Amino acid sequence: MIAEFFPGGSQRYLSLPVLGPLMDRYAVWLHEQHYTWRSGRYELLMAGRVADYLEGRAVCRIEDLNHQHLDECHFWFRQKFPEEAGSVVVLMRFLYKDGYVDAPPPSLPSNPADVHVSAFMAHLDEVRGHAPSTIRRQGQIAAEFLMWLQFLDSPNRLSSLTINDLEGFIQHLSKRMGRVSLQKPIAILRNFLRFLAAEGTVPVGLDGMIESPRVYRQEQLPRSLPWPTVEAFLSSIDRKSNIGKRDYAMFALMTTYGLRACDVVALTLDDLHWREGQIHIRQTKTGKPLELPLTDEVGLAIQDYLKRVPRYGDHREIFLRLRAPAGPLKSTGVIEAFQAWSRRSGLAIPFKGAHCIRHSYALHLLRQGTPLKTIGDLLGHRSPESTTTYLRLATEDLRTVALPLPSPIPAFQEVPR
Repeated sequence: MIAEFFPGGSQRYLSLPVLGPLMDRYAVWLHEQHYTWRSGRYELLMAGRVADYLEGRAVCRIEDLNHQHLDECHFWFRQKFPEEAGSVVVLMRFLYKDGYVDAPPPSLPSNPADVHVSAFMAHLDEVRGHAPSTIRRQGQIAAEFLMWLQFLDSPNRLSSLTINDLEGFIQHLSKRMGRVSLQKPIAILRNFLRFLAAEGTVPVGLDGMIESPRVYRQEQLPRSLPWPTVEAFLSSIDRKSNIGKRDYAMFALMTTYGLRACDVVALTLDDLHWREGQIHIRQTKTGKPLELPLTDEVGLAIQDYLKRVPRYGDHREIFLRLRAPAGPLKSTGVIEAFQAWSRRSGLAIPFKGAHCIRHSYALHLLRQGTPLKTIGDLLGHRSPESTTTYLRLATEDLRTVALPLPSPIPAFQEVPR
Protein backbone atom coordinates (compact mmCIF):
# COMPACT_ATOMS: atom_id res chain seq x y z
CA MET A 1 0.00 0.00 0.00
CA ILE A 2 2.81 2.44 0.79
CA ALA A 3 4.06 2.04 -2.78
CA GLU A 4 0.87 3.76 -3.93
CA PHE A 5 1.84 6.85 -1.93
CA PHE A 6 5.56 6.75 -2.84
CA PRO A 7 5.95 4.79 -6.10
CA GLY A 8 9.66 5.46 -6.36
CA GLY A 9 10.71 5.75 -2.73
CA SER A 10 8.67 3.33 -0.66
CA GLN A 11 11.77 1.35 0.35
CA ARG A 12 13.08 4.35 2.23
CA TYR A 13 10.03 4.33 4.49
CA LEU A 14 10.04 0.57 4.96
CA SER A 15 13.64 0.80 6.24
CA LEU A 16 12.97 3.59 8.74
CA PRO A 17 14.25 3.03 12.29
CA VAL A 18 11.63 1.82 14.80
CA LEU A 19 8.60 2.43 12.54
CA GLY A 20 9.84 0.89 9.27
CA PRO A 21 8.15 -2.54 9.71
CA LEU A 22 4.82 -0.79 10.43
CA MET A 23 4.77 1.75 7.62
CA ASP A 24 2.91 -0.39 5.10
CA ARG A 25 0.26 -1.23 7.68
CA TYR A 26 0.12 2.48 8.63
CA ALA A 27 -0.54 3.34 4.98
CA VAL A 28 -3.41 0.82 4.89
CA TRP A 29 -4.83 2.26 8.11
CA LEU A 30 -4.74 5.80 6.70
CA HIS A 31 -6.60 4.58 3.63
CA GLU A 32 -9.19 2.86 5.82
CA GLN A 33 -9.66 6.13 7.74
CA HIS A 34 -10.56 7.84 4.45
CA TYR A 35 -7.42 9.97 4.19
CA THR A 36 -6.92 11.25 0.66
CA TRP A 37 -3.77 10.40 -1.31
CA ARG A 38 -2.33 13.84 -0.54
CA SER A 39 -3.20 13.75 3.17
CA GLY A 40 -2.00 10.16 3.57
CA ARG A 41 1.29 10.98 1.88
CA TYR A 42 1.77 13.90 4.29
CA GLU A 43 1.07 11.73 7.36
CA LEU A 44 3.56 9.10 6.18
CA LEU A 45 6.15 11.81 5.61
CA MET A 46 5.61 13.10 9.14
CA ALA A 47 5.91 9.55 10.50
CA GLY A 48 9.39 9.52 9.00
CA ARG A 49 10.27 12.59 11.02
CA VAL A 50 8.91 10.95 14.16
CA ALA A 51 11.10 7.93 13.46
CA ASP A 52 14.16 10.20 13.22
CA TYR A 53 13.23 11.80 16.54
CA LEU A 54 12.87 8.41 18.25
CA GLU A 55 16.19 7.21 16.87
CA GLY A 56 17.82 10.30 18.34
CA ARG A 57 16.37 9.33 21.74
CA ALA A 58 17.95 5.86 21.59
CA VAL A 59 14.68 4.06 20.73
CA CYS A 60 15.75 1.41 18.21
CA ARG A 61 12.92 -1.15 18.14
CA ILE A 62 9.15 -0.99 18.22
CA GLU A 63 9.24 -3.26 21.28
CA ASP A 64 11.12 -0.53 23.18
CA LEU A 65 8.57 2.16 22.30
CA ASN A 66 6.08 3.23 24.98
CA HIS A 67 3.52 5.97 25.49
CA GLN A 68 5.99 8.15 27.39
CA HIS A 69 8.25 8.34 24.34
CA LEU A 70 5.27 9.34 22.22
CA ASP A 71 4.11 11.96 24.72
CA GLU A 72 7.60 13.47 24.78
CA CYS A 73 7.68 13.44 20.98
CA HIS A 74 4.32 15.20 20.78
CA PHE A 75 5.48 17.83 23.29
CA TRP A 76 8.68 18.41 21.31
CA PHE A 77 6.77 18.85 18.06
CA ARG A 78 4.35 21.28 19.70
CA GLN A 79 7.29 23.39 20.85
CA LYS A 80 9.35 23.27 17.64
CA PHE A 81 6.83 22.62 14.85
CA PRO A 82 3.29 23.27 16.21
CA GLU A 83 1.66 22.93 12.79
CA GLU A 84 2.98 19.37 12.47
CA ALA A 85 2.11 18.18 15.98
CA GLY A 86 -1.27 16.88 14.82
CA SER A 87 0.46 14.23 12.73
CA VAL A 88 2.05 12.82 15.89
CA VAL A 89 -1.45 12.45 17.36
CA VAL A 90 -2.61 10.56 14.25
CA LEU A 91 0.36 8.20 14.50
CA MET A 92 -0.27 7.67 18.23
CA ARG A 93 -3.90 6.80 17.53
CA PHE A 94 -2.77 4.15 15.03
CA LEU A 95 -0.14 2.65 17.36
CA TYR A 96 -2.58 2.43 20.28
CA LYS A 97 -5.50 1.08 18.26
CA ASP A 98 -3.51 -1.65 16.51
CA GLY A 99 -1.79 -2.67 19.75
CA TYR A 100 1.78 -1.86 18.77
CA VAL A 101 2.11 0.34 21.85
CA ASP A 102 0.21 -0.02 25.11
CA ALA A 103 -2.15 2.87 25.67
CA PRO A 104 -1.37 5.03 28.71
CA PRO A 105 -3.26 4.12 31.88
CA PRO A 106 -5.99 6.46 33.05
CA SER A 107 -4.35 9.54 34.48
CA LEU A 108 -4.57 9.88 38.25
CA PRO A 109 -5.38 13.25 39.84
CA SER A 110 -2.16 15.23 40.07
CA ASN A 111 -3.23 17.74 42.70
CA PRO A 112 -5.94 18.19 45.38
CA ALA A 113 -8.14 20.21 43.02
CA ASP A 114 -8.13 17.37 40.48
CA VAL A 115 -9.03 14.96 43.27
CA HIS A 116 -12.22 16.90 44.07
CA VAL A 117 -13.16 17.35 40.41
CA SER A 118 -12.53 13.69 39.55
CA ALA A 119 -14.59 12.52 42.52
CA PHE A 120 -17.40 14.88 41.52
CA MET A 121 -17.41 13.61 37.93
CA ALA A 122 -17.36 9.99 39.13
CA HIS A 123 -20.38 10.80 41.33
CA LEU A 124 -22.23 12.25 38.34
CA ASP A 125 -21.50 9.12 36.33
CA GLU A 126 -22.03 6.35 38.88
CA VAL A 127 -24.74 7.85 41.11
CA ARG A 128 -26.54 10.43 39.00
CA GLY A 129 -26.18 8.64 35.64
CA HIS A 130 -25.54 11.78 33.59
CA ALA A 131 -24.48 11.72 29.96
CA PRO A 132 -20.72 12.04 29.25
CA SER A 133 -21.15 15.50 27.71
CA THR A 134 -23.00 16.70 30.83
CA ILE A 135 -20.31 15.27 33.09
CA ARG A 136 -17.56 17.02 31.13
CA ARG A 137 -19.37 20.36 31.27
CA GLN A 138 -19.98 20.14 35.01
CA GLY A 139 -16.38 19.10 35.59
CA GLN A 140 -15.17 22.15 33.66
CA ILE A 141 -17.20 24.55 35.82
CA ALA A 142 -16.06 22.80 39.02
CA ALA A 143 -12.42 23.01 37.95
CA GLU A 144 -12.80 26.69 37.01
CA PHE A 145 -14.34 27.41 40.42
CA LEU A 146 -11.43 25.83 42.30
CA MET A 147 -8.93 27.62 40.07
CA TRP A 148 -10.65 30.95 40.71
CA LEU A 149 -10.49 30.25 44.43
CA GLN A 150 -6.73 29.61 44.07
CA PHE A 151 -7.35 26.35 45.87
CA LEU A 152 -3.85 25.00 45.21
CA ASP A 153 -2.28 27.93 47.07
CA SER A 154 -4.67 27.68 50.03
CA PRO A 155 -6.08 24.13 50.45
CA ASN A 156 -8.14 25.24 53.48
CA ARG A 157 -10.13 27.67 51.35
CA LEU A 158 -13.08 25.31 50.92
CA SER A 159 -13.61 24.75 54.64
CA SER A 160 -13.92 28.51 55.15
CA LEU A 161 -15.98 29.18 52.03
CA THR A 162 -18.44 32.09 52.31
CA ILE A 163 -21.28 33.50 50.28
CA ASN A 164 -19.00 36.38 49.23
CA ASP A 165 -16.70 33.87 47.53
CA LEU A 166 -19.62 32.42 45.60
CA GLU A 167 -20.86 35.84 44.53
CA GLY A 168 -17.35 36.76 43.42
CA PHE A 169 -17.16 33.67 41.21
CA ILE A 170 -20.54 34.44 39.67
CA GLN A 171 -19.35 37.98 38.91
CA HIS A 172 -16.30 36.41 37.28
CA LEU A 173 -18.57 34.30 35.05
CA SER A 174 -20.84 37.25 34.24
CA LYS A 175 -18.00 38.97 32.39
CA ARG A 176 -18.48 36.51 29.53
CA MET A 177 -22.08 35.33 30.07
CA GLY A 178 -25.48 36.95 30.04
CA ARG A 179 -28.46 36.41 32.32
CA VAL A 180 -29.75 33.38 30.48
CA SER A 181 -26.33 31.78 30.02
CA LEU A 182 -25.56 32.09 33.73
CA GLN A 183 -28.43 29.79 34.70
CA LYS A 184 -26.58 26.59 33.81
CA PRO A 185 -23.22 27.37 35.54
CA ILE A 186 -25.03 28.46 38.69
CA ALA A 187 -26.99 25.19 38.74
CA ILE A 188 -23.71 23.30 38.29
CA LEU A 189 -22.09 25.28 41.11
CA ARG A 190 -25.00 24.41 43.41
CA ASN A 191 -24.63 20.75 42.47
CA PHE A 192 -20.90 20.85 43.19
CA LEU A 193 -21.45 22.52 46.56
CA ARG A 194 -24.01 19.89 47.57
CA PHE A 195 -21.49 17.18 46.66
CA LEU A 196 -18.72 18.85 48.68
CA ALA A 197 -21.08 19.38 51.64
CA ALA A 198 -22.00 15.66 51.63
CA GLU A 199 -18.28 14.90 51.89
CA GLY A 200 -17.87 17.40 54.73
CA THR A 201 -15.54 19.63 52.72
CA VAL A 202 -17.68 22.81 52.72
CA PRO A 203 -20.31 24.08 55.15
CA VAL A 204 -23.82 22.75 54.60
CA GLY A 205 -26.41 25.07 53.05
CA LEU A 206 -24.22 27.19 50.81
CA ASP A 207 -25.98 25.87 47.71
CA GLY A 208 -29.24 27.45 48.85
CA MET A 209 -27.70 30.88 49.34
CA ILE A 210 -26.85 31.54 45.68
CA GLU A 211 -29.22 33.87 43.86
CA SER A 212 -29.73 33.36 40.15
CA PRO A 213 -30.34 36.21 37.70
CA ARG A 214 -34.04 36.74 37.12
CA VAL A 215 -35.12 35.14 33.87
CA TYR A 216 -38.78 35.17 32.86
CA ARG A 217 -40.30 32.10 31.33
CA GLN A 218 -40.63 32.34 27.55
CA GLU A 219 -39.28 35.89 27.53
CA GLN A 220 -37.58 35.14 24.20
CA LEU A 221 -39.31 33.87 21.09
CA PRO A 222 -38.15 30.60 19.49
CA ARG A 223 -35.90 31.23 16.51
CA SER A 224 -37.74 30.36 13.32
CA LEU A 225 -37.56 31.06 9.61
CA PRO A 226 -40.38 31.61 7.10
CA TRP A 227 -41.22 28.25 5.58
CA PRO A 228 -40.49 29.41 2.01
CA THR A 229 -36.97 30.24 3.23
CA VAL A 230 -36.60 26.73 4.64
CA GLU A 231 -37.73 25.21 1.33
CA ALA A 232 -35.37 27.48 -0.60
CA PHE A 233 -32.51 26.48 1.71
CA LEU A 234 -33.18 22.80 1.07
CA SER A 235 -33.37 23.35 -2.68
CA SER A 236 -30.07 25.29 -2.67
CA ILE A 237 -28.03 22.25 -1.58
CA ASP A 238 -25.92 20.93 -4.45
CA ARG A 239 -26.81 17.24 -4.72
CA LYS A 240 -24.15 16.47 -7.34
CA SER A 241 -21.35 16.17 -4.76
CA ASN A 242 -21.05 13.47 -2.11
CA ILE A 243 -21.26 16.02 0.69
CA GLY A 244 -24.35 17.55 -0.93
CA LYS A 245 -26.10 14.17 -1.15
CA ARG A 246 -25.40 13.49 2.53
CA ASP A 247 -26.38 16.95 3.73
CA TYR A 248 -29.54 17.03 1.62
CA ALA A 249 -30.67 13.76 3.22
CA MET A 250 -29.95 15.14 6.69
CA PHE A 251 -31.85 18.38 6.20
CA ALA A 252 -34.69 16.59 4.40
CA LEU A 253 -35.15 14.61 7.61
CA MET A 254 -35.11 17.78 9.70
CA THR A 255 -37.57 19.66 7.51
CA THR A 256 -39.94 16.68 7.20
CA TYR A 257 -39.96 15.51 10.83
CA GLY A 258 -38.55 18.46 12.80
CA LEU A 259 -35.67 16.37 14.17
CA ARG A 260 -32.88 17.70 16.33
CA ALA A 261 -29.31 17.47 15.06
CA CYS A 262 -28.48 14.89 17.75
CA ASP A 263 -31.42 12.73 16.62
CA VAL A 264 -30.28 12.85 12.99
CA VAL A 265 -26.71 11.67 13.72
CA ALA A 266 -28.05 8.94 16.04
CA LEU A 267 -30.05 7.27 13.26
CA THR A 268 -28.76 3.86 12.20
CA LEU A 269 -29.45 1.62 9.22
CA ASP A 270 -31.57 -0.56 11.51
CA ASP A 271 -33.96 2.37 12.09
CA LEU A 272 -35.05 2.36 8.45
CA HIS A 273 -37.87 -0.10 7.77
CA TRP A 274 -38.26 0.12 4.02
CA ARG A 275 -40.94 -2.55 3.56
CA GLU A 276 -43.16 -1.15 6.30
CA GLY A 277 -42.49 2.41 5.12
CA GLN A 278 -41.50 3.55 8.60
CA ILE A 279 -38.57 5.24 10.30
CA HIS A 280 -37.84 4.66 13.99
CA ILE A 281 -36.37 7.63 15.83
CA ARG A 282 -34.77 7.41 19.26
CA GLN A 283 -34.81 10.90 20.71
CA THR A 284 -31.50 11.58 22.39
CA LYS A 285 -32.83 14.36 24.60
CA THR A 286 -35.98 12.75 25.99
CA GLY A 287 -35.34 9.05 25.34
CA LYS A 288 -38.84 8.82 23.86
CA PRO A 289 -39.10 6.57 20.76
CA LEU A 290 -41.02 7.72 17.71
CA GLU A 291 -42.36 5.71 14.78
CA LEU A 292 -43.10 7.91 11.78
CA PRO A 293 -44.02 7.16 8.16
CA LEU A 294 -41.05 7.26 5.80
CA THR A 295 -42.03 9.77 3.13
CA ASP A 296 -41.05 9.31 -0.51
CA GLU A 297 -38.91 12.47 -0.55
CA VAL A 298 -36.90 11.46 2.51
CA GLY A 299 -36.64 7.84 1.40
CA LEU A 300 -35.31 8.79 -2.04
CA ALA A 301 -32.82 11.25 -0.54
CA ILE A 302 -31.45 8.61 1.84
CA GLN A 303 -31.31 6.00 -0.93
CA ASP A 304 -29.41 8.37 -3.19
CA TYR A 305 -26.90 9.03 -0.39
CA LEU A 306 -26.46 5.38 0.62
CA LYS A 307 -26.14 4.07 -2.94
CA ARG A 308 -23.86 6.68 -4.45
CA VAL A 309 -21.62 7.84 -1.58
CA PRO A 310 -18.87 5.38 -0.51
CA ARG A 311 -18.99 4.18 3.09
CA TYR A 312 -15.85 3.35 5.06
CA GLY A 313 -15.77 0.97 7.99
CA ASP A 314 -18.53 -1.16 9.46
CA HIS A 315 -20.43 1.71 11.09
CA ARG A 316 -24.19 1.26 11.37
CA GLU A 317 -24.89 4.99 11.66
CA ILE A 318 -26.50 6.39 8.52
CA PHE A 319 -24.53 9.62 8.32
CA LEU A 320 -20.75 9.35 8.30
CA ARG A 321 -17.88 11.76 7.98
CA LEU A 322 -16.66 12.20 4.43
CA ARG A 323 -13.30 13.59 5.45
CA ALA A 324 -10.56 11.88 7.43
CA PRO A 325 -10.67 10.44 9.97
CA ALA A 326 -13.65 8.32 8.96
CA GLY A 327 -16.40 7.67 11.45
CA PRO A 328 -19.96 8.66 12.43
CA LEU A 329 -20.94 12.28 12.03
CA LYS A 330 -21.47 14.33 15.21
CA SER A 331 -24.04 17.02 15.99
CA THR A 332 -21.42 19.71 15.44
CA GLY A 333 -21.03 18.41 11.89
CA VAL A 334 -24.73 19.06 11.22
CA ILE A 335 -24.38 22.61 12.56
CA GLU A 336 -21.29 23.27 10.45
CA ALA A 337 -23.08 21.93 7.37
CA PHE A 338 -26.06 24.21 8.06
CA GLN A 339 -23.81 27.24 8.36
CA ALA A 340 -21.89 26.36 5.18
CA TRP A 341 -25.01 25.86 3.03
CA SER A 342 -26.63 28.97 4.53
CA ARG A 343 -23.69 31.07 3.35
CA ARG A 344 -23.73 29.51 -0.12
CA SER A 345 -27.49 29.91 -0.53
CA GLY A 346 -27.41 33.69 -0.18
CA LEU A 347 -30.67 33.56 1.75
CA ALA A 348 -31.49 35.82 4.67
CA ILE A 349 -30.79 33.29 7.43
CA PRO A 350 -29.65 35.17 10.55
CA PHE A 351 -29.32 32.09 12.77
CA LYS A 352 -26.17 29.99 13.15
CA GLY A 353 -27.78 26.85 14.56
CA ALA A 354 -29.72 24.19 12.70
CA HIS A 355 -32.29 24.05 15.53
CA CYS A 356 -34.17 26.93 13.88
CA ILE A 357 -35.41 24.36 11.32
CA ARG A 358 -37.21 22.51 14.11
CA HIS A 359 -38.93 25.72 15.27
CA SER A 360 -39.82 26.62 11.69
CA TYR A 361 -41.32 23.15 11.19
CA ALA A 362 -43.52 23.51 14.28
CA LEU A 363 -44.76 26.93 13.18
CA HIS A 364 -45.43 25.60 9.68
CA LEU A 365 -47.62 22.82 11.08
CA LEU A 366 -49.42 25.27 13.34
CA ARG A 367 -50.29 27.55 10.44
CA GLN A 368 -51.61 24.58 8.51
CA GLY A 369 -54.13 23.99 11.28
CA THR A 370 -52.44 20.97 12.86
CA PRO A 371 -53.65 20.49 16.47
CA LEU A 372 -51.12 21.29 19.19
CA LYS A 373 -51.36 17.74 20.55
CA THR A 374 -50.34 16.34 17.17
CA ILE A 375 -47.44 18.79 16.88
CA GLY A 376 -46.26 17.85 20.35
CA ASP A 377 -46.38 14.15 19.49
CA LEU A 378 -44.42 14.67 16.26
CA LEU A 379 -41.77 16.71 18.06
CA GLY A 380 -41.64 14.26 20.96
CA HIS A 381 -42.56 16.82 23.62
CA ARG A 382 -43.27 15.42 27.05
CA SER A 383 -45.24 18.47 28.21
CA PRO A 384 -47.95 20.43 26.32
CA GLU A 385 -46.29 23.61 27.62
CA SER A 386 -43.30 22.94 25.38
CA THR A 387 -45.57 23.04 22.34
CA THR A 388 -47.71 26.05 23.26
CA THR A 389 -44.66 28.31 23.07
CA TYR A 390 -44.98 28.19 19.28
CA LEU A 391 -48.35 29.92 19.52
CA ARG A 392 -46.48 33.16 20.19
CA LEU A 393 -44.80 32.92 16.78
CA ALA A 394 -48.12 32.87 14.89
CA THR A 395 -48.50 36.66 15.10
CA GLU A 396 -50.63 36.96 11.97
CA ASP A 397 -53.05 34.36 13.31
CA LEU A 398 -53.17 36.04 16.71
CA ARG A 399 -54.15 39.35 15.11
CA THR A 400 -57.35 37.78 13.76
CA VAL A 401 -58.59 36.99 17.27
CA ALA A 402 -57.54 40.27 18.90
CA LEU A 403 -60.36 42.51 20.10
CA PRO A 404 -60.62 45.95 18.42
CA LEU A 405 -59.43 48.89 20.46
CA PRO A 406 -62.28 51.09 21.75
CA SER A 407 -62.56 54.50 20.14
CA PRO A 408 -61.22 57.30 22.34
CA ILE A 409 -63.84 59.61 23.83
CA PRO A 410 -63.10 63.37 23.71
CA ALA A 411 -62.69 64.93 27.11
CA PHE A 412 -65.47 67.47 26.48
CA GLN A 413 -68.01 64.87 25.29
CA GLU A 414 -70.42 63.66 27.93
CA VAL A 415 -70.63 59.90 28.28
CA PRO A 416 -74.29 58.71 27.91
CA ARG A 417 -75.65 56.99 30.97
